[in-house]
Amino acid sequence: MTETGPPPAATTDPVVALHGIEIGFPGVKALDGVDLRLFPGEVHALMGENGAGKSTLIKALTGVHGIDAGTLTVRGERRGFAGPGHAQEAGIATVYQEVNLCPNLSVAENIMLGREPRAPWWGGRRIDRAAVRRTAVAVLGRLGLDLDPASLVGDYPLAVQQLVAIARAVATDLSVLILDEPTSSLDAGEVRELFRVIRELRDAGVAILFVSHFLDQVYEIADRTTILRNGRLVGEYAIADLPRLEMVSKMVGHALEELEDLDRQPAGEGATRTGTPFLDARGVGRAAGVAPADLAVHPGEVVGVAGLLGSGRTELVRLLFGADRTETGSIRVDGREVTLGGPTAAVAERIAFCSEDRKGEGIIADLSVRENIVLALQARRGWARRIPRRTADTLVGKWISALDVRPADPDALVGNLSGGNQQKVLLARWLITDPKLLILDEPTRGIDIGAKTQIQKLVAELAGDGMAVVFVSAELEEVVRLSDRIAVLRDRRKVAELSRAEASTAAVMEIVAEGGTHRGTPAA
Repeated sequence: MTETGPPPAATTDPVVALHGIEIGFPGVKALDGVDLRLFPGEVHALMGENGAGKSTLIKALTGVHGIDAGTLTVRGERRGFAGPGHAQEAGIATVYQEVNLCPNLSVAENIMLGREPRAPWWGGRRIDRAAVRRTAVAVLGRLGLDLDPASLVGDYPLAVQQLVAIARAVATDLSVLILDEPTSSLDAGEVRELFRVIRELRDAGVAILFVSHFLDQVYEIADRTTILRNGRLVGEYAIADLPRLEMVSKMVGHALEELEDLDRQPAGEGATRTGTPFLDARGVGRAAGVAPADLAVHPGEVVGVAGLLGSGRTELVRLLFGADRTETGSIRVDGREVTLGGPTAAVAERIAFCSEDRKGEGIIADLSVRENIVLALQARRGWARRIPRRTADTLVGKWISALDVRPADPDALVGNLSGGNQQKVLLARWLITDPKLLILDEPTRGIDIGAKTQIQKLVAELAGDGMAVVFVSAELEEVVRLSDRIAVLRDRRKVAELSRAEASTAAVMEIVAEGGTHRGTPAA
């Protein structure tokens, strides 16, 4: 039995209501009797694990997917949308995690794209650029954004581009704004600015659907939440009445003993730094990436890499894998100096790397789970020495089971899996090669807390079995929880290294903060 909270005190009439929504794909019931109510002047969080049905519900609301059963009403009127354009005409707009703007056009042109006013003195054949600018200035002013409407969108960081995308939505007759993982790539200051804009819109009466895996942010910005699990509605709740652990338990279907166990027994417990490191990087750097830095990783050790966005975390670990060429320094593997001229050389040294760009540099969406998993092993063997089908099936089946990939179908297209399950497939791709060093760059970004727990437990187990691990994450809590040592970066430079005894979230934050002092081992 699902639970439904009372409506906001200000109104009892939702601007959008979905009731009993059902959507099925071949072999999969994506949504099964799901309800959602969005009220004016409220931020509503849509919560659930990857694969719970959040994206499908959003696509049902915006006309991307047709509805097999159930009803959609807008301002009390039953509706059906043939596509996102029809939804936008009804006042429903979506801003996705991957911003869909034209970087070669100006801020004003992006805000008014497709709705440009026409100059009457040219018979309506030419765009009235002065009117485009005036409207854009008015929209930016409404949101309190100090941007030059003539500047190119591509010259701004992602955080500003997201605000431009919101401004574009506001330029329409906006009633409902859907924000899908809007903060996954933002730093703390950028999140504050986004939340300021969200509150402006909420106070103006816009209904906002907020999708995020960051619980702290949900509890900061949201008024109400709807929780989904396995395509079904768990319930609707007022945020103030729902403790965090209870929310998580409703999302995953059980209490978080696994994560608590991990807190009590961190990864690499008892790992020592005696003997030869598996990887010993000395003064590695790149002018356009990161200043020369040292980093050593011993077998059975998890070394965390922490810092704000733009601090050089990704740039450093890409050098360790040969994805970018080092311009300074040297790298030793098992005591031997090596030249990692590219990923192929790193794989030959039994180094594996899971990129933070899961879609662009990780999965191949049009290939099956089986084909994605065996890809790195086949590449290492050479394409002339094909992996026997029976061997491939045995290895793939082992890792699908070990990592709990869902659905457990090796022939399923990876592009149809949820983000968390795609991440598991990438891990399986590298673990099947039996690496000695596993470099994980943001392996838990954008995935649900249940999948995060599984991946964190896996890292702990791999280190316990003797694997060396480099772990990069923007979430300081999980870096501190998992790591035996933490390398801290600031402004593309390694500024400190903390032992487990020295490490805490507060200590790391003190170091990464501008002008902060640091304890621990000085950086090279």
